[in-house]
Amino acid sequence: MQEPDGIRMLEGSSVPEYFTGYACFGSDTYNKFELYNWTPRPFRDYDIDVKVEYCGICGSDLHTLRAGWGPVKYPIVCGHEVSGRAIRVGPKVTSIQPGDYVGIGAMSWSCGKCSACAGPTHPVSPCEGDDGEHGYGGEGGLDGGNEQYCKRVCELYNWDYPGGGQLQGGFANYVRIHENFCFPIPDSIPPELAAPMLCGGVTMYSALTRSSLPKDSKIGIIGLGGLGHFAVLFGSTDYDISVLSHSPSKEADSLKLGASRFISTDSNSDWPTQLARNFDLVICTNHSTSMPLQDYLKTLKIGGTLMICGIPEGTLPPLSWADLGASNLAIKGSNVGSKKEVISMLKLASEKNLKPWVEVLDMKHLGDAITRLEKGDCRYRFVMKADFE
Repeated sequence: MQEPDGIRMLEGSSVPEYFTGYACFGSDTYNKFELYNWTPRPFRDYDIDVKVEYCGICGSDLHTLRAGWGPVKYPIVCGHEVSGRAIRVGPKVTSIQPGDYVGIGAMSWSCGKCSACAGPTHPVSPCEGDDGEHGYGGEGGLDGGNEQYCKRVCELYNWDYPGGGQLQGGFANYVRIHENFCFPIPDSIPPELAAPMLCGGVTMYSALTRSSLPKDSKIGIIGLGGLGHFAVLFGSTDYDISVLSHSPSKEADSLKLGASRFISTDSNSDWPTQLARNFDLVICTNHSTSMPLQDYLKTLKIGGTLMICGIPEGTLPPLSWADLGASNLAIKGSNVGSKKEVISMLKLASEKNLKPWVEVLDMKHLGDAITRLEKGDCRYRFVMKADFE
């Protein structure tokens, strides 16, 4: 349905003036939620209003709710693993149509003009004074493929949107999103399975693909939680995957997900010696500030890389030069993924029928799910079903 100003609306649908979500009102009540109404930021030419069907819980949500990563703008509606339907589509949107099955991840905007967003021929410095109203050309894409590293990137919640307006996340009935951070989802992927791929999934997919390792390379995955299970799921399609976990009960799960080997670090204290110079890459999903970082490095081959994807609420353990220099090792970080990587990941999941392990709960049980996640009682992603009607 075409509206007079060029906005397209799904036939028979409407978008409310106020959005509604499950909000947390303070770090001391991080697992308590109340329904909260807010006025979304103004709808602009490149925007899409998505009716939320499912939203996965990411570890980032827990860190944010507790204010573990810094100040939080309460009341806050978290959630950045969204799947749903495009209801209202702005007049300049070209890649999404009303009624399309779409997803939203952790980001909501980037400058679109720096080298990270637009490519190496563009300035390193981001644009200044931008009000958020621009498109990037080329099917609504980002040619640089690194927009998550833009210096002016906006996340989906707890952020100030360029030009003003309140940003809230996906534990809600609707999300308003710029076209370039709204992804078409293949019909072959059920919405409750697509949702957790849009942050947790692409974080691991990006870390794996950017490592550019040859097929059958040996990769160690530290931790089999939400992130770790995605690393095994995607990594086992091309690589020899070993899982290192302090939970022996997860051995059967790791092998079923595709790992070739499971090492219980609690029951085998000699694992750093036994695995010395064994892996081409180690992906660490551990977010503890007391992680045995030196032991992880010992398991790498000469010239190997430790990729840190779990984000601690503090600093990493100290290292000496010898921890790296004695074997020519590198430590890298990785942060979510680009739009190109999301689309490529979804294509792979569709073609190979890769399915994350999820537990679906009605969104009204968000507090219980957050409590269980904090206790480690999740195998391996909670996905909340919208229950506003």
